[in-house]
Amino acid sequence: MPVVDVVNLEGKRVGQVELADAVFAARVNPHLLYEAVRWHLASLRAGTHNTKRRGEVAGSGRKPWRQKGTGRARVGSIRSPLWYKGGTTHGPRPRKYDYALPRKMRLGALRSALSAKLAGEKLTVVEGFELESHKTKPFRASLNKLGAEAGALLVDNAAPRNLELASRNLEGVKLVGAGQLETYDVLRHDRLVVSKDAALRLSASLAGLSVKAAPQAAPAAEAAPAKKAAKPRAPRKGAATKSKSKSKKKD
Repeated sequence: MPVVDVVNLEGKRVGQVELADAVFAARVNPHLLYEAVRWHLASLRAGTHNTKRRGEVAGSGRKPWRQKGTGRARVGSIRSPLWYKGGTTHGPRPRKYDYALPRKMRLGALRSALSAKLAGEKLTVVEGFELESHKTKPFRASLNKLGAEAGALLVDNAAPRNLELASRNLEGVKLVGAGQLETYDVLRHDRLVVSKDAALRLSASLAGLSVKAAPQAAPAAEAAPAKKAAKPRAPRKGAATKSKSKSKKKD
């Protein structure tokens, strides 16, 4: 298992952490990285482009001139695509560009991206992101000490409010949660700065080591009280008179 040094925001080493081989020391698959980036960029496309067809442009539906006898070409409408300001043929229409990418491919690409960052010495594990102030300038100085001058992707489980305020105004710096980490963001930023808790969470979740508590059996439902015996119904008045008349006839 790869052992990574843990530093504080001053850049000083304060400990070490062991990361999972399947997540941070996996074989880098360039094809998975390409597919994950292509899928992510496709989902960002708005797809709102639109052109007017022949039936949508402004213009009269009257035939400009008669079919024969003028010496000119036959024309049926001024909205024809052959005319100036006419409709567009086979132009772009509103559509969606996103598509489904298998979950195994997305997770495999994320493992490859994290492994590439660690192999390229572009991964920094910090003890925590507890900041004394929400000011941007001191946090920029801390990132410079961590070697993130060219930009960084910050990953934390639950980002403190001061960290959110201090990082949102910095160019090339993005803050995401460990559960929202994307391959595109990892590859787009020069350095990956991960908190110790977030690194352990990524190691457990992406390697399949997280053990969920088995659902406890629901308590047996209490036995319903026994139903009371149904009372015999009293005979209706009409039925009683009919039975009496039948008995008199028999006699």
